[in-house]
This record gives sequence, structure tokens and C-alpha cells, in this order.
Amino acid sequence: MYKVLVTDPISDKGLAIITDAGLELVYEPALSPDELNAAVVDVHGWVIRSGTTITAEHLELAKKLQVIGRAGVGVDNIDIKAATNKGVLVMNMPDGNTISAAEHTMALISTLSRNIQLGHLGLMNGEWNRHTLVGNELRGKTLGVVGLGRIGRELIKRAHGFEMKILGYDPYVNQEMFNPEKVKVVDLDELTTESDFISVHVPLTDNTRDLYDANRLAMMKPTARIINVARGGIINEADLANALNNGVIAGAALDVFVSEPLGEDSPLVTAKNILLTPHLGASTHEAKEGVSLGICEQVRDFLQEEKLSNPINMPISDMSKLKALTPFLDLAEVLGKIQFQLCDDPVKSVSVECFGNIDDAKPVALSFIKGILSESADVRLNFVNAGAIAEDRGISFSHSYNTDSVSFSNLIMTHVTTQSGTTEVAGSVFGDNHARLVDIKGYEVDVRPEGVMVLIQNKDVPGVIGRVGMILGDAGVNIAEYLLSRTSDSDTAFAVVKIDEKLSDSVLKTLNEMDEILTIKQLAV
Repeated sequence: MYKVLVTDPISDKGLAIITDAGLELVYEPALSPDELNAAVVDVHGWVIRSGTTITAEHLELAKKLQVIGRAGVGVDNIDIKAATNKGVLVMNMPDGNTISAAEHTMALISTLSRNIQLGHLGLMNGEWNRHTLVGNELRGKTLGVVGLGRIGRELIKRAHGFEMKILGYDPYVNQEMFNPEKVKVVDLDELTTESDFISVHVPLTDNTRDLYDANRLAMMKPTARIINVARGGIINEADLANALNNGVIAGAALDVFVSEPLGEDSPLVTAKNILLTPHLGASTHEAKEGVSLGICEQVRDFLQEEKLSNPINMPISDMSKLKALTPFLDLAEVLGKIQFQLCDDPVKSVSVECFGNIDDAKPVALSFIKGILSESADVRLNFVNAGAIAEDRGISFSHSYNTDSVSFSNLIMTHVTTQSGTTEVAGSVFGDNHARLVDIKGYEVDVRPEGVMVLIQNKDVPGVIGRVGMILGDAGVNIAEYLLSRTSDSDTAFAVVKIDEKLSDSVLKTLNEMDEILTIKQLAV
């Protein structure tokens, strides 16, 4: 039975999805660090929100872990690289908080524009500051949206209801994706200098950390205000406090912070014209219920059916397509195992080229890499981590789909390069769904890649087959198949000899001592 650990608050309906599926539930939303280390040891699934941080150390302890489900959007509290290297799938709920976050952003913009927070504080202190708290209408003002993903687009819809003008920036978006009358796509500098309100909706990465520092804050209008409901650290907190206190900008609203909970010693606490909320962007009953149900369903479906939804570190998102490719994936993995056994030196690079009706080369290439690494990897290998492990070992790999006509309805051509040179092996899946090797080192063959195979390259002279058969017979080795291949422009021949059991070192040595034999290699698939 699969065991699922939940270490952040999840709705009862979400938890019921796990238990109703027959999965063992461990619901512990308030574990100490030591208790958490003990709890992860034997779990297969792990569901979290923003309160749990999953480190590389946790992933080292969680030997059975297969999937992490993040009930929400952001995954910066998960060591994605460590999870990938361990073959642990990470999934999130990108749509679950979208509306709540967009509405909260709009609420902060409205509050800032009308000084609502200052009016409230004044009244609580017995003040009537009606004439000093004159605000601004949103109509006709320019909203700059940094990040035009799901939340950014939902914010734009709501801002249009206030008759705001919209500038948008996203390095992965161009103007063709938006009606220019509704959203003008510009560069970040133009957005910063022209906007009355700026709202950031990007993930926290090395490129976005301190995106708005002192220099960029100084580019804003002195009457402009900035809002962040995305991730703490996108706006430099110390620089923002200084900008507010010195009148560089008119105001700011933050829902997220570098360190949460926000400390009393943060410069933001005493900054002028600032509105702070305790990470409420996703805190609606609707959002909490939605992400709880959604992520529990995703974890359940992956553990029970290998169904993928919203994978963060999986290079292929369509598991149904993977299943349709199964015969080709199996073949590619076998080709990888064969290529590994043919190598006498460490692998430097691999390439996989697909022909015919195999139009998705990436999963095929990953299967091939799994085969290459299967004998040497010290961690569980799957589609999540195969590419990362290859790169960590200095193995470069490429994949492609070739539309050139070939002699087969499908063909997988693989090349592996070592210090000694490049080796070619190709295979195809025939109509009976059985894999065949069709090319080894440039020689045409037709052999099922299974069992023990001895590959012999020899001088193309009479008597070789007989002598090989005699040596094997004397050793009590039964030959199942002897498949010979020759090329018209060469004086060498190539044979695949399928036998019932592996040859001893002494028999291999005897064969290798034949003058006619140039190379010999024994494979087991």
C-alpha cells in the first residue's frame, strides 16, 4: 500500500480523496524538524502547501518517495534539483489560486489608491483625516503587469473593469498574443517609467530576484505605487523601504516577503505609505478547497495510475502519449543497454534520431539514456532524472526527428561517442510489436534483442563459422541463432551469435585468439 504524508493544512475533503482511494494517510501538519525527518523515511507521496520546506536532506532520507504535490503555485520551498536527481516528480496546482491572487491584487491596488488603510488606522487612533487622505481614481491610470501568466491575465481582466490602461511585460510573450487596444506589450524599463501602478506576477528565480532594486525603483514615477503578491525577494525589501521613506515612490503593498512570518525588525514595518498583508493571496475558502482537492487527486492518480497533471520537473507531460510509445521506449532502453556494453571507455555524448511514425524523439532519447545508465546509476532511474543524471556525469545528449524516408515504418538510430570513437546501433518495432536490431556498427542485421548475444567481427574468409561452432560445441554451448551480415565494399563480416548461456572468459579468449576474428563482444540483454 502506498503511503502519503501531508505536512500542511489540507481540507477534509482533500484528505478523503487519499483515504477513499485505499492509500495510507499520515496527516501531520505540525511536525518538528526531527519528527519530519523520521516521517519521510517510508512515504511514497508527500503533499505540502507553503508552510513546509523540502530540502535535499529530506529527499536523501525519503528513499521510497515518488511524488511531491504542492497545493498551490510556487515551488520555491522545494529543492527541485535534488528532487529531480532522486527521480521524484514534483507537481503543483497552477490554477487553484489564480482568481484569489488576482482579486487580492486588485483589492490592494484599490486600497492604495484611496488610502483606505491610512483612513482605518487614523480612525482607530481617534483621528478624522478626511481632507488629508484624498485619493485617486483608477479610471485612466496605467497599470503595469510584470508577468503575463495566468494571474497576470486575470488581473488585467479586472483592471479593465476599472477602465485602466494596461502595459504588460513578459520575456516569453510578444504583442501578437494580446489585443494592442487592451494590453500594450513593452520592455521592463518602459513599463516601469510609464506606469502609475506596477504589479509583479513572476516566479522567484535568479533572474527575477531583486528585479526591483533601488535603481529600478528610482525609475518609477514619484506618484506610482508597486504591488507584490507573487514571491518575496522580487522587490528588494530594504531598497523599497528606503524608496518609500524618501519619497521616491508614493506607496507599496506587499503580501509576500523574503522571510515569513515577517519579523518586527523588518524595515518594511516602519516604512511610510506601505500596506502589508500576511500572505493572503491564496487565502480564500474557495482557493484552499480547490487546491486541496486538486493536489490530492493528482497525487492519488500518479501513484495508482501513473497519470500526470501539472508536472514541474517532468520533461514529458502527456503520460497517455508515453503509454502509446511504450514499444519504442522499451526498444530505446534496450538499445541503451546494448550501447553501454559495447563501450570500453566512459561515454562522452549520445544522440538519438527517430524516423517514420516515431514523431516524439524526446521520451525515446530519455529511455535510451535510462538504458545507458542502468548498470551504473546509484539512484532510481526514470524520466524525471535520466537527463539530469546524464548531464551531471558530463554526458551530452541530443535527439531529433528525421522525416527522411527509410526502409522501416519506424526506426531509432543511436550513436554513442567515447574516447575510442562513435558506435552506431539501430532498432525498429515490427508489426508484431516485437523489437528488432536492424543495424550494429553499420552492419545490417535482423535479430531480437534478448538473451545472450556474441557479436563477432571477422575477416570474410571461409571456415570461420565452422571453427566458431566447433569451439562453442566443445565448450558445451548451444547456438540458438547464427546471423551473418556482410557489406559489398568490405572484406569483413559481422555475426550475431545467440546462445543459451554466457560464455566463460576462457571460451571468449579461445575465440579471440582465432586469427580471423578482429573483435568479439558478449552482451546480455
